[in-house]
Amino acid sequence: MIWPRPLPLIGDQTSAAERAAAVDAWAFPEEARSALYQVVAARRDIRRFRPDPVDRVILDRVLDAAHRAPSVGHSQPWRFLVVSEAVTRERAARMADEHRLRQARSLAPESARRLLDLQLEGIREAPYGVVVACDRRTPAAGVLGRATFPDADLWSCACAIENLWLAARAEGLGLGWVTLFEPAELAALLGLPDGVVTLGWLCVGWPDERPPAPGLERAGWSRRQPLSEVVFEERWSETGIASSAPPVSHLRAPEPARVVGARDEADALLTPLGSLGLLDRYVDRVQAARAGLDPVGDGCLLLVAGRHPVARLGVSAFDASVTEDVLDAATAGQSVGAVAAHAAGLSFEVVDAGGSSGDLLHRDALTVADAMALLARGRSLGERIGAEHGLLALGEVGVGNTTVAAALAACLLDQPAELVTGLGAGADSAMLERKREVVTSAIVRARAEHGADLERPEILLAALGGPELCVLTGAVLGAAAKGAVTVLDGLVTTVAALAAVSIEPGAAAFLVAGQRSREMAHAAVLERLGLEPLLELRLRAGEGVGAALACRLLLAGLEVRRAAGRTLSDDGRSLTP
Repeated sequence: MIWPRPLPLIGDQTSAAERAAAVDAWAFPEEARSALYQVVAARRDIRRFRPDPVDRVILDRVLDAAHRAPSVGHSQPWRFLVVSEAVTRERAARMADEHRLRQARSLAPESARRLLDLQLEGIREAPYGVVVACDRRTPAAGVLGRATFPDADLWSCACAIENLWLAARAEGLGLGWVTLFEPAELAALLGLPDGVVTLGWLCVGWPDERPPAPGLERAGWSRRQPLSEVVFEERWSETGIASSAPPVSHLRAPEPARVVGARDEADALLTPLGSLGLLDRYVDRVQAARAGLDPVGDGCLLLVAGRHPVARLGVSAFDASVTEDVLDAATAGQSVGAVAAHAAGLSFEVVDAGGSSGDLLHRDALTVADAMALLARGRSLGERIGAEHGLLALGEVGVGNTTVAAALAACLLDQPAELVTGLGAGADSAMLERKREVVTSAIVRARAEHGADLERPEILLAALGGPELCVLTGAVLGAAAKGAVTVLDGLVTTVAALAAVSIEPGAAAFLVAGQRSREMAHAAVLERLGLEPLLELRLRAGEGVGAALACRLLLAGLEVRRAAGRTLSDDGRSLTP
């Protein structure tokens, strides 16, 4: 049955289909473009965008308006980097997601929830990203006006952004300003030279929302102060205001049309857009990844086992033989992971990745050749499972592998061992101290032996990784190559995913965080990937149990998206995409 579309009494009443049918409908008529005050009053920070292309003539007209901004000493310090490549946008979006999660941790709970609800998908969705950079290489004393106000060049660039914003609004384009970046990371992504700094990322495209008031005001984040509180006469009055270059990615993130198309389908449902919260976002991610491919089937849990000589150094509460017991039980379909996969309706595969040849502390875990062979094996597995099932859940088993994961996390996150090394399963404080000592010493050895080469993911996996970590890393890459989304479990699988993203940054668009475990480094690794977990149950089971449970939730979300009632427009036309 097709249902009439419910129209909200407040906010944006347009539908995705209406916006898709006339993406330029928000534009002012020619005569209204001279009404500067109307344009200023109507300026908004847009978070959602249509993927439809923007005529480069229009973009150049907007950039020309920005270029006509006032600048101190007519120095014109602004530079505009126009980004349209999906892979670059995905890298930037992941950076922003990471810092959004990091900033949320420092806020009060309610403010944190509001921050997490902010949509940053415009980096992925908008056809253009415009990064405004300020060329500060000219000495301040050599520019009229900067000798006394050295930062006036930055203010000039801010004026250029305002000009660009107002011109975009007059053209009917939306613009969103994203500053949730570490400036040095964004500069490195774009190859900026020393002395050139960024002022954030501007998302530019046709808007997929037409908000009647600023979003943060409507969300209760802040209010607009009365003019009387910000204007003083003659003097201050207390009666006013209280006194390196990233790797080349061969994997392609989904194009904006696919990202927005998934959300368009949700907009046609008989429920408010985003009503399933984080689950909606991950369903969008799966559907964008699968656009043009067969829908997700049952999904498959891949359990990968490995053996680690580091376990002999007193870093685990269990004997290494437990790995064999769990592997045998998994093969018989009776391990916790196998049963969880069955309960979640997933297929289940077990892979024995073999053992490491070194204990990390005295010798590399693997030769580079062995690590590369295991990565290739994992890619092949990921490609096959991804093509067959469309959804890959990852699990692992291997006594001592949380020590291995901690060593990798320390290097990938550039953090000391004490901040990334946790108890693992069943350890006590004395064992934890020994574990930290082993991780610290192993990293010192690896850096002494490999130097700067340790920054290469394949060298890092060989030096401080292990067989199942290599296979899991390859599986993430292989699944992404086939348009399949990978659901992560605990620390080990998430570290493998971070290694995969270090190899192929485009893989980040194909990841879902199944859970956040109790392992110390897990939250930090998820944050680096810009991922929020679907589940937070304080699991210690391993074996992909959390990933299997999250997959069941994700498959349910996909079924809701498929089977829920669709809506009609006011004139009776179906708005189902």
